[in-house]
Amino acid sequence: MPIKIPDQLPAHDVLVREGVSVMDERTALRQDVRPLQIGLLNLMPNKIRTETQFARLLGATPLQVELTLVRIGNHKPKNTSEEHLIAFYQTWEEVRARKFDGFIITGAPVELLPYEEVTYWEELEQIFDWTATNVHSSNFICWGAMAAAWHFHRIPKHTLEKKAFGVYRHRNNNPASPYLAGFSDDFAIPVSRWTEVRAADVPADSGLEVLMESDDVGLCLLTEQVGNRLYMFNHIEYDSTSLKEEYDRDVSTGVPVDMPHEYFPKDDPARPPLNRWRSHAHLLFGNWINQVYQTTPYELDMIGEGR
Repeated sequence: MPIKIPDQLPAHDVLVREGVSVMDERTALRQDVRPLQIGLLNLMPNKIRTETQFARLLGATPLQVELTLVRIGNHKPKNTSEEHLIAFYQTWEEVRARKFDGFIITGAPVELLPYEEVTYWEELEQIFDWTATNVHSSNFICWGAMAAAWHFHRIPKHTLEKKAFGVYRHRNNNPASPYLAGFSDDFAIPVSRWTEVRAADVPADSGLEVLMESDDVGLCLLTEQVGNRLYMFNHIEYDSTSLKEEYDRDVSTGVPVDMPHEYFPKDDPARPPLNRWRSHAHLLFGNWINQVYQTTPYELDMIGEGR
């Protein structure tokens, strides 16, 4: 089954060109199934690119998925037009009465700020609490994962001496986990962050399990049975050129940054990078959607009951 997104969303044409099945409203209504309701709280500055990245992964699953784009209500992004936000996004206040099978909260370029100094932190804390009652399974990404780990478990983030930046090998700590079904013993994942969450800070009684980690850049993926939560500290959703664009931006603005680790062939920025994580990105999101489908109540209103 394909993903259902608005025809006019920029991601629509991109996904169609890539061969991802995209469904319109009339086709969706003809099918006698309940589509999985997935929300995406998009905190990234380039919202259109991020929409496409996650829609691509959600649309590759064999289940019908209806994607709702959500934004912080009191924050005005600088890199996305107001027209785009009005046309395709709802504020969290507008969707807070709804229930979702799955909900993704992305990263944001605020990781060097203390959480309490982020302008929308108070609203984000309310959203984290809301996911406990209105969302069957939450998937937190990069800074979103760090912020959620702090909110739910008071796990601190630590500033790195230099940016963790590039494509790093990671270890599969639990091949029996349904989220890692089909994963190799080790695999490559893009990393782009100035901070980290450390395994030593994860409380022993937290119920958190480390599914992926790297000897070079530490924790990557935690899972938590309570709330069916995933905490992904890296950017497995990135496009082939995402790290290149970040590198070119940092170099042009004078930000001290090393060349991305194991990214450009022979460390030559003039050569196009090879995507070595695409298959595992699809596998992880496919496994997540499959778990959501198998465990979520058929009646949306039943989500959160008994928690």
